[in-house]
Amino acid sequence: MTARYAVYYAPRRGSQLWDKASAWLGRDAYDGRSLQRPDLPGLEGLDLDALTADPRGYGFHATLKAPFELAEGHNEAELIAFASDFAARRRAFEAEIEAGAIGSFQAFRLSEPSPDMDDLHSACVREFDAFRAPISDPDLARRRRAGLSPTEDERLVRWGYPYIFEDFRFHMTLTRSLRDPSLSERMHAALSAWFRDEAGRHRFDGVAIFKQADRSSPFVIIARADFA
Repeated sequence: MTARYAVYYAPRRGSQLWDKASAWLGRDAYDGRSLQRPDLPGLEGLDLDALTADPRGYGFHATLKAPFELAEGHNEAELIAFASDFAARRRAFEAEIEAGAIGSFQAFRLSEPSPDMDDLHSACVREFDAFRAPISDPDLARRRRAGLSPTEDERLVRWGYPYIFEDFRFHMTLTRSLRDPSLSERMHAALSAWFRDEAGRHRFDGVAIFKQADRSSPFVIIARADFA
């Protein structure tokens, strides 16, 4: 199977947000270690392994450039080198974040608009695209099952992912989709309390290259490039 790569935002290794979020998910994407999940009040009796399975596989992150296979003529070392060059041309910035719902998921989200984050996202989509192989027919079909608008479908074909530019919503996912409102409320209360100290101003100071060896493997961080 062909490896996939992604350009994500991930907090610095060893930061409080990274450590607490990785513990909640049960895995550290920097080294792949399984972690002991904290016992949060209000979540007794829930299958938290199942409720966090999807975000655990991806690792704690926010998508800037969605997963892609490498284009012909490019390799992993070139991608990492480009990420370092890209980061060296950008400045760190701060934005307000909070734990809360985004759609049916619980996640860290922006609590107010951030033009800096929108600019970072757009730059990643455009500038890393030379490394992306054209999206495969199976991936096209899988994405289209979600029911895309004409604009989303056009972007899926052109950029490999439909929810970009003005449809981009920054989020660092903490749960799978929660369709039960009462479960979502329980989860929100517990996570808001657990991440109380991490809400507020957050410094965004780099991008990370994640790698998935094959479609059944979890993503791991192979490089993090710091902004100037």
